[in-house]
Amino acid sequence: MRILSRTDLQQAVAMRQVIEAMRQAFNRLSAGDADVPMRTAVRLGSQKGATLFMPAYLPNGGGLGCKVVSVRPRNSEKGLPSIDALVVLLDEGTGRFLAALEGAWLTTMRTGAASGVATDLLASPDARVLACFGAGVQAAGQVEAVCALRSIERVWVKSRSEETALAFAKRISGKGRIPSDVRAARSSTEAMREADVVCTATTSRTPVFDGRDLRPGTHINAIGSYTLEMQEVDAETLRRARIVVDSRAGCVAEAGDLFAAMTQGAIGGPETWTELGELLLGRAPGRRSPDEITYFKSVGNAVQDVAAATLALHEAERLGLGQVVDLGN
Repeated sequence: MRILSRTDLQQAVAMRQVIEAMRQAFNRLSAGDADVPMRTAVRLGSQKGATLFMPAYLPNGGGLGCKVVSVRPRNSEKGLPSIDALVVLLDEGTGRFLAALEGAWLTTMRTGAASGVATDLLASPDARVLACFGAGVQAAGQVEAVCALRSIERVWVKSRSEETALAFAKRISGKGRIPSDVRAARSSTEAMREADVVCTATTSRTPVFDGRDLRPGTHINAIGSYTLEMQEVDAETLRRARIVVDSRAGCVAEAGDLFAAMTQGAIGGPETWTELGELLLGRAPGRRSPDEITYFKSVGNAVQDVAAATLALHEAERLGLGQVVDLGN
């Protein structure tokens, strides 16, 4: 069994590779070529967080495994990461354990990569300005992925405090394809004023921007809210937007943005939404007009974790990374 740390994973795979893995994963998910039981959540009460168990199987070598992820919003008060995770891969033929991978970094990469795929299919080819709501590790993955697929020239960051936004801006500025022009926004309106792409990566229970501030042609990646009680994006945004989701079943069960908008009568039900994989399969078009507002909602799907982990394991084996242990001794 190969044990892969965060450092091993960072050496093994890059965002572009994970984006390509996500294209294949979502393609197979919407084609029905994956077995993905609904994830099980152990909830720990109001504001304490949850631990999630997420299994998936992609036949014929695509990967078999499970991710255990703990989300603890209050960890920031203790100076600890809010997300901790582990991905375990198994051999589909023998059932033997193949690898255990640090899952928090992998989660950031696969979540960012999903938004990268959505951005590539739905955002304007001429997108130049990105607005990011949130300043944590997930936000960093969102910015990295969008900048990998579009020639972004400026990034606006809006967080709960300007100090946090400034620190985040300094940390990511000029990293890889991220531009050096990364600015902290004093208000959501300022962040939205010139945005071509918007990413929301928060744990907010109330909308982080006003849908009336959306410019025609804007694309939104919404990845933060993962329970029906959370809501990053308001009903006005969804009323104006074409809705694309990672999984209809997952979003019906867990997407607070969509639940709130349906409850208010602003949007139709899941039969009116399009899955990302359906765009990849050619069953539905990508961006349909320059002025179309598009919204991609991801609550996360275990095929992402298994696909990303399988990619990372193959690359780590090729490069001789990680520690191989015999659990039988």
